[in-house]
Amino acid sequence: MGHWIVVPVVLPAVLAAVLTLAMRHHIGLQRVFSVAGSVALLAVALGLLGHAGTGAIEVYELGNWPAPFGIVLVLDRLSAVMVVLTAALALIVLLYAIGTGWDARGRNFHPLWQFQLMGICGAFLTGDAFNLFVFFEVLLIASYGLMIHAGGARRLKAGVQYVIYNLLGSTLFLFALGTLYAVTGTLNMADLALRAAEIPAGDSALLRVGAMLLFLVFAIKAALLPLHFWLPNTYAEAPAPVAALFAIMTKVGAYAILRFYTLVFGPDLGVTAALIDRILIYGAILTLVVGMIGVLGARRLGRLAAFAAIGSMGTLLVAIAGFTEASTAAAVYYTLHSTLAGALLFLVVDLVRERRGATAGALVPGPRLAQHGMITALWFGTAIAIAGMPPLSGFLGKLLILDATRHMEAVWLIWAAILATSLVAILGLAQAGSVVFWKTTDSADSAGTPPAPQPALPLVACFTLLGGIVALAVFAGPVMRYLEAMAAQLHAPAAYIAAVLGQG
Repeated sequence: MGHWIVVPVVLPAVLAAVLTLAMRHHIGLQRVFSVAGSVALLAVALGLLGHAGTGAIEVYELGNWPAPFGIVLVLDRLSAVMVVLTAALALIVLLYAIGTGWDARGRNFHPLWQFQLMGICGAFLTGDAFNLFVFFEVLLIASYGLMIHAGGARRLKAGVQYVIYNLLGSTLFLFALGTLYAVTGTLNMADLALRAAEIPAGDSALLRVGAMLLFLVFAIKAALLPLHFWLPNTYAEAPAPVAALFAIMTKVGAYAILRFYTLVFGPDLGVTAALIDRILIYGAILTLVVGMIGVLGARRLGRLAAFAAIGSMGTLLVAIAGFTEASTAAAVYYTLHSTLAGALLFLVVDLVRERRGATAGALVPGPRLAQHGMITALWFGTAIAIAGMPPLSGFLGKLLILDATRHMEAVWLIWAAILATSLVAILGLAQAGSVVFWKTTDSADSAGTPPAPQPALPLVACFTLLGGIVALAVFAGPVMRYLEAMAAQLHAPAAYIAAVLGQG
């Protein structure tokens, strides 16, 4: 693959610098180059996905320094899937931001957007734990700026809370890395897996501490209860395109749990075996329940979408907690679905808020919306996707998770939680939809006023996301075959280790 593996990191980084230095006063040029860069990123990501589909594990040594001494990027099926998902989501949401004018409401939107993509793609591709920390910080710094884009007191307050909470998580991450380095003398993930396996059980206390500290860091990023407090206000108050892109950010935490606890602290490592299983499964169930109850109890559309994101993360983490090939394949399939569906919900909520005037996102009767029929259809499709009803991919994803978890000890609790919260989600989304789209309060003055023309690009972006959800259901067979091969590769880490350390 040559240098193609590093392109998803270098391309947005270079583009962000160019946008900042040469085009910061030209929003039109920023839009053109940002979209062109996103299209190129998606094309490269699809090429990497096709190559990873052959089963090859490709390693890129930065500066030609071999592992474990140098930093490496690693392409396998899992990282390729996540990079494609990031690139596709970013392009669609970027078009929405341009169509609605969100990108012009503040400064430096497009450079920050590209830096965010650099951090997310780097986190998925890196094969080094410290470099994972670096990419976490890159994406978080960019997200701080995007979070307060367009200003506002409530947005600034939520942004400050978000910064403080994530700085605490970053500090904990450094403690975890320091502990692991003190025990093993390395932070390369493949080398870390070998060194951890060589530590005698009697000397493994610090290794277990490091493993638990890392789990806490990733749980914060994945909004696992009770470490989810940063998410509701952050997602509810963030600009809609930013919140939609944030739908992939929580997946970085889930990805890191999956990567580390299959590669480094896998079930074959006796000193850390079953260390997080019970914590993760019961925490995930509580996250799912609290998230969907929050959907039912929300009084504003932004909060509803934020709690839906929490609930979807709970469902995803339930699947990851199985740590089997079947549950891993189901988890990644549900990751694809929930990322698209969560992003779509934030965009549809924004369409509603922008058209309701003073009523905005409050769940009280308001005026009839411009483009009422199409937005109603979008809400209906999004509600089906979020709740996991047939025939969309959310239904298939939940069926796959139910099937993959039927051999787990907590199977009845898992099934009851998933099925019951699906009903709760249906009730919450139906209640919100009936208030917004049915209980309208048109006045006599506005009844005969023709609606102002609305841009088509935001609706195109939303229907593209909905089309992606439909396609994920229609092509579930081929997608699952790829994901099953991905899960088999992930749960046989010897090939990954050999590729990174040059032992193959």
